Amino acid sequence: MRGSLKQVFELGPLVVFFYFFIKTGQIQEAILPLMIAAGIAIAGSYLIERKVSPMLLFSTILIFVFGGLTIYFNDPFFIKFKVTLVNLIFSVALFIGLYFNKPLLKNLMGSAINLTDYGWINLSKRWAYFFLFLAAANEVVYRNFSDAVWVNFKLFGIMGLTFIFIFSQVFFIQKNLLDNQ
Repeated sequence: MRGSLKQVFELGPLVVFFYFFIKTGQIQEAILPLMIAAGIAIAGSYLIERKVSPMLLFSTILIFVFGGLTIYFNDPFFIKFKVTLVNLIFSVALFIGLYFNKPLLKNLMGSAINLTDYGWINLSKRWAYFFLFLAAANEVVYRNFSDAVWVNFKLFGIMGLTFIFIFSQVFFIQKNLLDNQ
């Protein structure tokens, strides 16, 4: 039950945003419901789990900041740029970890996957480049296409690309499991 509720808290605000965008056709009209849903997700997560995941907290803070800017300036640029910024932050964090020879993915996923050091370093590189790619792709889409195309790209394109990327890493992960050495 808790796993499915966690997904509701993480994906619920996105579904609310998409619903209100489809209903109104305006990004600005979908921002306040998104912000309210994100606040409810934080509260619900805390009430049920007695904690809030760092990713949910980080995402909600950015939704409030960039959503607030979008509403204040009545300009969807801010919420669109949030996607670029988040992906750049993830990419830069992974690259910084690699610079210091500390693959940060190992800290996040080390209990779920037991990889060789080579595996962690290269998986971190791959994710860092993937996040950089997503940031660039978001920039291209929101600057060159309609709001409707961007919303669909944000919801379905990024998710689809991420699933494809994850599945493309399965053989690399299997090849670099410590159990295989």
